[in-house]
Amino acid sequence: MRPTLKKFCCVPVVFLWLTLAFTGCGGESTRLSLAGEWQVALDSLDQGDSLGWNNCSFPAEIWLPGTTDQAGLGEPCTLEPELTKPQLLHLTRRHSYLGAAYYTREVKIPVSVANKQAILNLERVLWKSDVWVDGYKVDPEVDNSLTTPHRYDLTPYLTPGQTHRLTVRVDNRRQYDISVRNLAHAYTDDTQIIWNGMLGDLSIEFLPMSHIRHMDVFPDPETHRTVVRLEIQSDYTQHARVELRACDTKRKSMVGDTLCDVSLVPGLNTVELDCSLDETVSEWSEFSPELYRMEARLVTGDEEHVATADFGLRTIVAEGNRLMINGQPLFLRGTLECCIFPLTGTPPLDRAGWRKVIATAREWGLNHLRFHSWCPPEAAFEVADSAGFYLQVELPLWALNVGRDSATVNFLNAEADRILRNYGNHPSFCLMSMGNELQGDMQLLNNLMKRLKAADNRRLYTTTTFTFEKGYGTAPMAGDDFFITQWTRKGWVRGQGVFEEQPPQFDRDYRSALEGVDVPLITHEIGQYSVYPNLAEIEKYTGVLRPLNFEAVREDLKRKGLLDKAADYTRASGQLAALLYKEEIERALKTPGISGFQLLDLHDFPGQGTALVGLLDAFWESKEILKAEEFREFCAPVVPLVRYPKATYVWGERFTADLDVSNFSSEQLTDATLCWSLRESATGREVASGGFEADIGQGYNADVQHLEVDLPAGEEARKLTLAVSIEDTPYRNHWNLWVYPSATAEEPVDGNIRITESVDRALAELEQGRDVLLLPDWRRMHGVSGKFVPVFWSPVHFPKQAGTMGLLCDPKHPALASFPNDGHTDWQWWDLCVNSRTMVVDSLRGGAPIVEVIDNFTNNRRLAMICEGRVGKGRLIIASCDLTHDLDHRPAARQLRRSLLRYMQSDEFDPPRIENPELLRSFMGGKQDSRRGSASDIY
Repeated sequence: MRPTLKKFCCVPVVFLWLTLAFTGCGGESTRLSLAGEWQVALDSLDQGDSLGWNNCSFPAEIWLPGTTDQAGLGEPCTLEPELTKPQLLHLTRRHSYLGAAYYTREVKIPVSVANKQAILNLERVLWKSDVWVDGYKVDPEVDNSLTTPHRYDLTPYLTPGQTHRLTVRVDNRRQYDISVRNLAHAYTDDTQIIWNGMLGDLSIEFLPMSHIRHMDVFPDPETHRTVVRLEIQSDYTQHARVELRACDTKRKSMVGDTLCDVSLVPGLNTVELDCSLDETVSEWSEFSPELYRMEARLVTGDEEHVATADFGLRTIVAEGNRLMINGQPLFLRGTLECCIFPLTGTPPLDRAGWRKVIATAREWGLNHLRFHSWCPPEAAFEVADSAGFYLQVELPLWALNVGRDSATVNFLNAEADRILRNYGNHPSFCLMSMGNELQGDMQLLNNLMKRLKAADNRRLYTTTTFTFEKGYGTAPMAGDDFFITQWTRKGWVRGQGVFEEQPPQFDRDYRSALEGVDVPLITHEIGQYSVYPNLAEIEKYTGVLRPLNFEAVREDLKRKGLLDKAADYTRASGQLAALLYKEEIERALKTPGISGFQLLDLHDFPGQGTALVGLLDAFWESKEILKAEEFREFCAPVVPLVRYPKATYVWGERFTADLDVSNFSSEQLTDATLCWSLRESATGREVASGGFEADIGQGYNADVQHLEVDLPAGEEARKLTLAVSIEDTPYRNHWNLWVYPSATAEEPVDGNIRITESVDRALAELEQGRDVLLLPDWRRMHGVSGKFVPVFWSPVHFPKQAGTMGLLCDPKHPALASFPNDGHTDWQWWDLCVNSRTMVVDSLRGGAPIVEVIDNFTNNRRLAMICEGRVGKGRLIIASCDLTHDLDHRPAARQLRRSLLRYMQSDEFDPPRIENPELLRSFMGGKQDSRRGSASDIY
């Protein structure tokens, strides 16, 4: 008997018959796969059956699971690659569609499923679905989830042995106010796309009328027991038997069982059972990802049904301000996953896609992923379970007005429950937040967090992943198990707040900022150092997204004659980013009380203004900036660390350092042998070395050894490498420092060289055939503010920043022969960068840069810190960094000046001619240009 419901009118259409996969045996459920060709019609005008669907016009075919983007349906992109919005906001969809779409196909129901309950499962849909069978609308169990399957009970509508028409309407328009500008990654065009279609498992599951509808497993590692909570659907009052069997998923051996008789009433029954486990079971962690499978067998009369759930035995708790897993200290080395999958614009629904993500993250020393404002599909949890990877899941929420709309609040409560219900058994699901940087009714969020925590204690919870809400964000809220933040009441806990303002000091940490924080603290979105676009990446975009942003940069560089510089820009800016990521991570590791960091990001974020902040590209593949084994030196379970006060020294000075070790491995390192050496980087010549034995406990080990080295006398500048390793382990680390001659080692200057800060005096001297080192007062120059730290996040998203991306030079250039460098910004450049103004030399014809400054990709100007050229009868070097003041206490500036002067006195000083030297006056500001110099200006 069919229900009396409004019928969806449709005349049958003819299309290719598909073979359906049909699985199931014994007491298992039977599943009918719906993967294959469907017919599709787009309905952006919401005509529905009131107009178009009475005629049943389904003009296109589509393969499901899949999306309209993959099928080439929707509005084609007509944008050209230009350095404007919207091209620079994110990758561009080749075809876009927003609105309702109807998908239809015929389904033949096997005779063998008679007297079964039929459940339609749509694993992932964006955002709202409706279902009809033969024109009759089906009431949903779940029809508007962003992160969990949509489900419909088709039992009253299907007849075994007959063919039915199944129609699904998917509406990908915004249903609730979950984010500002659609930035939450569960629903966005910035990373994931706002796709239409159906992904993952598309099937009808046939279940006995009495069956196990849901199972939760609550393991207790201390007692070797589990509590198993079953929801059992029964079609009448009856007695039943439940058998529980736990087995090892690797060895297939049974590790526990129990048997119980239960009485069922019609409808949904909740049953809790205890199951003891063998003493042989092992705990789950990153070091031993042991998984077990709980099988529940329900026997009712002549029917039986089997349900399974994988679980792991692990206890994750907060002990004061420390994270602990299975009684051992835990430090989260994490990065964000923001649903960035450029070929499909959708998350992988299979294990293979997630294996690449998690295996790459593991290769780079990480043990943790934070899913920023979204929840991944089942496959991600399964892979993380097997790999021993810790996941933080968030509600699909990034809003500044939480609580304003009651419908949205109701959706979020329901979505939170659905996330716990669908993914709660996974041991990798260790942390949960209500969303990203939330603002509004914080108490409402806190209450939601507490409700979830009371309902399911298998993980740790926090109210929000940081917040800018006034009065919040500097301390955890009541009941928070952990606290994610950029700062506390006492100060910053990430380097973006200090690296530009404070000189390089490698004995610093954030412990003073942790005063009064009594739960584990995880640093929020550290990094965000922009890297110049890797144009070689363009050819990878063979899917639904076109890299118009990258193409626009390529075209702009081509027009300006700079395309040959692109690879160098990527390399040099990437090396600076890697340098800063290293210091970010090491400062967090050096801080007792910090329990982890979350990078933004190890890989690129192609949205929110093309934020290319990764050492890996958006495909989780290397940019050839740094090798994984180099990154693991400072991002691993065990990391040797050194505290020392500065980056630059002079020969004869005493170098002092304290050696620490961060040990968050699974064991103490007893009688470990630590070796250290200080060597000249270029030649490998040893300056000093040593070794000692120490017991390295779990957690942070401070003051393991104090080092003191008297640097010998020397006349030339050298880069040194300090290296520390733990013998017979893969754990090692290294740091660069630079040693310069003392201030008393000044050299005579050729009588033909003039040093001045006046451009007019310089031009006059050049006309007389003299060589000039022009050192203007950088504070009075026109140009771009000098910076050490590169673009934060994105010059498109945050346009009001200086927007440069580090230095680029040829380390073999003779002008730098006495100033050791690697061709990119490193710590010895800090003083020079922050005391500088970057010259814009686009209009300067001729000459050549010695030290370039990389412009951001929205401008692509020719920028320089130091240039050279012939002017008149003379030769010129102009430097817009401070090479004049307080040189006795600024060894790097003193040495760069010395190196330039040596070059000017050598036979190699042969710069190309500057055709328009009068332009040099435009670099100077106001009164500076009118100055004629003084005795102190000129040698």
